[in-house]
Amino acid sequence: MAKYAALRERLAAGLPQVRLQQALPASDGELALAHTPRYIQAVAEGGLTPAEQREIGFPWSPAMAERARRSVGATVQACRAAMAGEGIAANLAGGTHHAYAHKGGGFCVFNDTAVAARLMQAEWQRHGAARRQRPLRVAVIDLDVHQGNGTASIFRDDPSVFTLSLHGAKNFPFRKEPGDLDVDLPDGCDDATYIEALEWALHELERRFEPGLVIYLAGADPHEGDRLGRLKLTDDGMEARDRRVFEWVWQRRIPMAMTMAGGYGHDIESTLRVQFNTWRLAVSHWQRWQAALPAAQWHNGLP
Repeated sequence: MAKYAALRERLAAGLPQVRLQQALPASDGELALAHTPRYIQAVAEGGLTPAEQREIGFPWSPAMAERARRSVGATVQACRAAMAGEGIAANLAGGTHHAYAHKGGGFCVFNDTAVAARLMQAEWQRHGAARRQRPLRVAVIDLDVHQGNGTASIFRDDPSVFTLSLHGAKNFPFRKEPGDLDVDLPDGCDDATYIEALEWALHELERRFEPGLVIYLAGADPHEGDRLGRLKLTDDGMEARDRRVFEWVWQRRIPMAMTMAGGYGHDIESTLRVQFNTWRLAVSHWQRWQAALPAAQWHNGLP
């Protein structure tokens, strides 16, 4: 948790354009868009079995349950802000992509991406007949070093959500769930190999899907300084990755919510450096949106 507090402090000091807000907790009804009633109740009431807690990676507590709800709520708020005219908004944490509908895993309790995507689709449908005829399609661009197995599982039979993942082939989870587009990367993958794979994946995404919202998991763990990542992206490579994603959504004028996902540097400073740089680039992306496209002109935004 120290990482998140340190990132918040660094953003407040170094990027005054970032407006920090406290996240509201997701409700049971919102969580039920992606999770089973039994699992929601177990997390709320401390009913997780010892085995379920071990799979998540930390013990249950009231604070853990509240934090999980607020992490989902933050991604929901980011999606709403992005679609209401900000162009991009972000969660300081989130990216809990190992959570399945019925269980958590890999330090993930609830799947914020899945809940937010389905809630945005539901809110979109409530705003007029024209939108009901044109459902909101959501693309998940997951660039955490670990495959988003929970997200892929939840959206397996849902053609309105496209899951794209670039991840370590030999890294956790060792049993991967098939997503819409999975790109396995070798141990030691360098900047050039990664960016080439990303370019191909974005081309495939454009060829196969037309999203009205992107949720970007900007994990810091592909970085060479990450103790769990097993890839070898430099600071420059991580910056090139983020720039390419931001440019891709900008060229298509797609609103985007961003989450931080994983980051486990040998020292916290290396992770913070990567994450701060991602936010710096995100601010530049936001400024471009605000200068070029006033909120009143948005065709995707929610009223």
